[in-house]
Amino acid sequence: MLAIKNNIMAATAARHLGSSYDALSTSVERLSSGLRINSAKDDAAGMAVRELIRADIAVLQQGSRNAQDGISMFQTMEAAMAVMDENLVRMKELAEQAATGSYSSAQRAIMDAEFSEMADEIERVANATKFNNIAMLNETATSTNAVKVHVGTSTTIDVAKVNMTKTGLNIDTGDGGWRVDSRTGTGVATTSTTWLSINQGCCTTGSTTLTMSLQFIDSDATANNESAFDVYFTVSAMTATAADTYSLSNVVNTINAKSMALGFSSSGDDLRYSAAEAVYDSTASVYVLRLKSRDTNASSWSMSWSGLVVSSAPTDVAGVSGGFILSGATGVAVTTTHTAYMANSGVAQAGLNIQTVDAAITALDRLDTAISSKDTARASFGYKMNRLESTVSILEIQAENLSAAESRISDVDVATEMAKLTSTQVLSQAGVSMLAQANSIPQMALTLLR
Repeated sequence: MLAIKNNIMAATAARHLGSSYDALSTSVERLSSGLRINSAKDDAAGMAVRELIRADIAVLQQGSRNAQDGISMFQTMEAAMAVMDENLVRMKELAEQAATGSYSSAQRAIMDAEFSEMADEIERVANATKFNNIAMLNETATSTNAVKVHVGTSTTIDVAKVNMTKTGLNIDTGDGGWRVDSRTGTGVATTSTTWLSINQGCCTTGSTTLTMSLQFIDSDATANNESAFDVYFTVSAMTATAADTYSLSNVVNTINAKSMALGFSSSGDDLRYSAAEAVYDSTASVYVLRLKSRDTNASSWSMSWSGLVVSSAPTDVAGVSGGFILSGATGVAVTTTHTAYMANSGVAQAGLNIQTVDAAITALDRLDTAISSKDTARASFGYKMNRLESTVSILEIQAENLSAAESRISDVDVATEMAKLTSTQVLSQAGVSMLAQANSIPQMALTLLR
C-alpha cells in the first residue's frame, strides 16, 4: 500500500541498520581490545569462569615466585654451611696436628687458640646468616618453627631449621669445669639495663652492705675446692619503696673485680680469673649472667647472701629482686615471688680443646660427629631446593595451561571476528542505502496528488 503517514519500509530498514551497526560496534570493540568478553553481557557464564581461572593463574604464578624465593633463602643458608665446613675441616686438621706427641704444650696452646677462633666463627656465621631477617641456622628444629613455603596449593613445603651453633654441633670450646646461668626470665635487653635491685626495707638499721659468697666445688675428695670469694653490694636505700639498682654490666664488673683479686696459692698457682660474663641468649633475646669456675675439675657451685635485716612488718620486708636469688638463702626474705629469680641448674662447662694429646684425640671424635651433623643438615637444604625447583616447573606448566584455557574463553578469534566485521560492514552499507531508498518512496505518492 502506498502511504505517506507511516513509512513502514523505512522503519524496517532502520531497524536492520541498527542491528548491523550494533554488531559492527561489537566486532570493533572485540578486535580493538583483543577480548571476546569485554563485559558481562557478552557472555555472563564465560566471564565468571574466566575470572576464576585468572585468580588460579595469579595464585600459581605467585606460588612459583614463592618457591623461587625459598630457593634463594636456602641457597643462602647452604652457602653459609659451606663456610662452616671449611672451618670444621680446619679444626679437625688442627686436632690431628695436636694429637701427635712431637709438639710442646706452648705450641699446642697456639693451635688451641686458632681452634677456638674457628669454633667462634662457626657460631658467628650461624647467628648472623639471615634472609629477610629470618635465621635458620641457630635453632633446633621443632614442630612449630619450620619455614613454610606456600607454593600455590593447599599444602606447603616445610623446611626444618637446624642448629649449627657450637652448642648445636657439640663443639663448645673451653677448658672444662662448671658454670651456671641466671634464668632468661630475669634477663635484660641490654647489659646496661637494671638487673639487680636491693633494699633494706623501711625503718631498719641494717648493714649498708649485702654480701654474696660464691664458690665452685670439686666433688673429688682428693682435690681442693676453689677459693671462695665475697662480692659486696652497697645498700643505701632504707625505705620499703626505694632500692639500689645494679645493671648487668655492673654486676659482672663487681664479681670480676673480686675474682681477679684472688692472687696466688701457697704453691704459686695463679688463682685470678674472670668469673662472670654477660651472655646473650638468642632464643629468649635477652642477656643473662653466667658464672663459671676456674678449675677444670669443678663439678658444682654454691652461693649465699648475707647482710640484709628483715623486719616483721609485711610492708617492711627487705629483699633482692631480679637477677640471682636463692630459695632459703641466709638473711634474705624469701617469698613465693622469689622462686622465679633462682638460677638455672649448673652444667658442666664446655671442654673441647686441643691443649693435650688426649684432648685432641677426643676433639677428633667430636668433630667427626659435628661434620656428619652439618652434612646431614646441608643435604636437607639441598634436596629441599631440588624439590622446590621441581615445584616451580610444575607450577609454570599449570599456569601456562590455565592461561590457554582462559584464552579460549576470553580472547577474540581474530579471523572469525574479521569475517563478522566484513559481513556487518556490508550489511551496514546496504542498510544505509536501503534506508535512503525507503525514505524516498513516499515521494512517489506526491505524484498522484499533483
